[in-house]
Amino acid sequence: MSGNGRLAGKTAIVFGGGHGGVGPNGVVGIGFACAFTFATHGAVVVIVDRDAEAAQRSADAIAAAGGRSLAVVADMLDETQVLDAVGVALEAFGRLDVVQNNVGHVQLGGPQELTLAEWRAAVAINLDTVFLGAKATLAHLVATRGSMVNVSSTGSIRWTGYPYSGYAASKAAVNQLTRSLALEYADRGVRVNAILPGLIDTPLVYRELSDGHDVKAVRAERAANSPTGAMGTAQDVANAALFLACDESAYVTGTLLPVDGGLNVRVI
Repeated sequence: MSGNGRLAGKTAIVFGGGHGGVGPNGVVGIGFACAFTFATHGAVVVIVDRDAEAAQRSADAIAAAGGRSLAVVADMLDETQVLDAVGVALEAFGRLDVVQNNVGHVQLGGPQELTLAEWRAAVAINLDTVFLGAKATLAHLVATRGSMVNVSSTGSIRWTGYPYSGYAASKAAVNQLTRSLALEYADRGVRVNAILPGLIDTPLVYRELSDGHDVKAVRAERAANSPTGAMGTAQDVANAALFLACDESAYVTGTLLPVDGGLNVRVI
C-alpha cells in the first residue's frame, strides 16, 4: 500500500463497505473508497456488507494492493447479525479503533408519493443502521479512544434538488444522533463526527437517481447543479473520512463536515 501510515496499528470496521461494482470511468461507491483508503494508510479493515460478493470484492481489492482486510456478511437491520459481525472483527484483530457507518438508501418521493412502508424503510436503512452500528461498537471505541464516522448527506441540511423527504429526514436524524453521541462520549475519549456528501459521482447515480432517465443527462444535471461545475468523487469523501478517523483530528468531535463543493452554502 502507498499511504503514509496515518492509521497504522489500527483496526477499522466499515459497515456498508462492499464494492458493489463500478460505473462509467471506474466510478465506485463511498463505502468501498473509504475502506480502501483506510487500508492504504495502514489500517486493518473489516468490511461488513449484506452482499457477500460485494464485501469480498472490497477485501480482494485491498489484498491485491498489499493491505489487510476481512469480509463479513451481515444485514445491518438485524441487531444479532451486527453484533456477530463485530464479534468476528474482535476475534480476528482484537480491537476496534475506527467505525464507519456507511449504509444508506435513496428513495425518491415526498409524502404524497411515498407509502408509509417506504417512509419507514428509509428511516430504518438510513438511521437504524447507524444506531445499531453505534450500539455494537461504542464500548470498544471507549477502550481504544477511537473514532466513529457517520455518513450523512448535504440533503440533511438543505434542499439539493431531489424530492426525497424520507432520505432527507432520516439523514437529518443521523446528524443529531452524531452530535448527541459526540457529547455523551467526549469525556471518554471517543470522537463522533459525520460527513455530509453532496453531489457525488457514485454508482447510486446509475441506479436510484437515474430512475429510467438518460444517465448522461442525469450526470450532466448533477454536475451543473454543483457550485464547482462538477460532481465530487467517492475519493473526496474518503479523504475526509481518513482525516476524521486518524489522530490528526484528535480535537474534532460533533462536527458535520460537508464534502459538497460549497453546495450547502449556496442560496440558489
